[in-house]
Amino acid sequence: MRDDVSRFVQEELAASGVAPVLCLLEESAASRETAAGLEEDFVASELSQQTALAIEAGEEGRPARLPPAVRYFPNLGLAYGTVTREGLAALRRDDRVAEVTGAPRLFPIRPTRAAAAQLTQRLTWGISALRVERLWEQGLSGAGVLIGHLDTGVDGRHRTLRGAIEHFAEFDFLGRRVRPAPDPHDTEAHGTHTAATIAGRQVGNKRHVGVAPGAKLASAIVIEGGDVLARVLGGMDWAVGRGVRVLSMSLGFPGMWDDFRPLTVALRRRNVLPVFAVGNEGPGTSRSPGNYGVALSVGATNARRRVAWFSSSQRFRRKVDPLVPDLVAPGVNVISARPGRGYQAMDGTSMATPHVAGLAALLIEARPRVKVDRLERAIFASCRRSAQMPPGRANRGMPDAVRALRELTS
Repeated sequence: MRDDVSRFVQEELAASGVAPVLCLLEESAASRETAAGLEEDFVASELSQQTALAIEAGEEGRPARLPPAVRYFPNLGLAYGTVTREGLAALRRDDRVAEVTGAPRLFPIRPTRAAAAQLTQRLTWGISALRVERLWEQGLSGAGVLIGHLDTGVDGRHRTLRGAIEHFAEFDFLGRRVRPAPDPHDTEAHGTHTAATIAGRQVGNKRHVGVAPGAKLASAIVIEGGDVLARVLGGMDWAVGRGVRVLSMSLGFPGMWDDFRPLTVALRRRNVLPVFAVGNEGPGTSRSPGNYGVALSVGATNARRRVAWFSSSQRFRRKVDPLVPDLVAPGVNVISARPGRGYQAMDGTSMATPHVAGLAALLIEARPRVKVDRLERAIFASCRRSAQMPPGRANRGMPDAVRALRELTS
């Protein structure tokens, strides 16, 4: 275990005497049974966000149903709860615990623009720019590949998403899975847009918005509101348990906080490619976990191959992979599905991220047993920068589906 204590944990303990933590368990102790006894090191504090949310949600005149002091996520090998200084010290001494980190609050990466649009072209400009159709011509559509999509949900009745949703779940404000599972729906509009960019099906006149129209989605509502971290962890654990090969997420917390790095490593160990938006705060900024070297971070470019003004980018003092994002993808005036009926155009690195997740699905179909590191290298090797893309803003540039497939299969 690392000797240092997260800055986030130190600040929370100094402020209130308790702190939310993520407890990454050793592989041999990842189940609830083998981790038995760790509950004693956590506390159900009235100062925690979980308790405050439970009290707020309680019915008038009845005592609130308080959440447990700790929650286990077995598919991630993770425990999440609130600790005192004494509890933190006990966890750090426990041989079953690989690492204890802070639990900063996640925030969605909001689009910078949204507008009604018509789907008049056979292919969106993003699909054309990545040369995805060339892979379709070779019979690749993402068939047989399950992609994790954690967002505001997805409108399963939209015609371009019919048949695309293999699994659906909703996690409430305390991160508890809603049962019975509701029909696929969107609590906003963001999730339907990103889901259709990943795996939207062909609609009339052979029009496409989806990069991998044969892939399936494990889609969950995890934002916005409540304990977003608990909701996201619940969604990640659920998606990994269903066998996703790619995880597409458009959220994070501003700045470089290492707290989620062990979790991102755990995803890769389970052969899941973590594809994260880098943020919409412009140059000199980034979001964690997108800015980790172990994540595939995505910035945004426009149809003229210029990096979008809002696309975050940052250079770090680390020897390996010092620059983020790893690459850029179509993220300006991206037309995709709108809840209900019709389509809309959005701008943001959230729109670029699902393009890369869809491309990964096409490549996995071509090589179903590929390991996540090999898959990522093929995508990176395919990237090229246009003359309008400064290296400090675009890093490797924009991927090319044809070159990526060649790299993967050579």
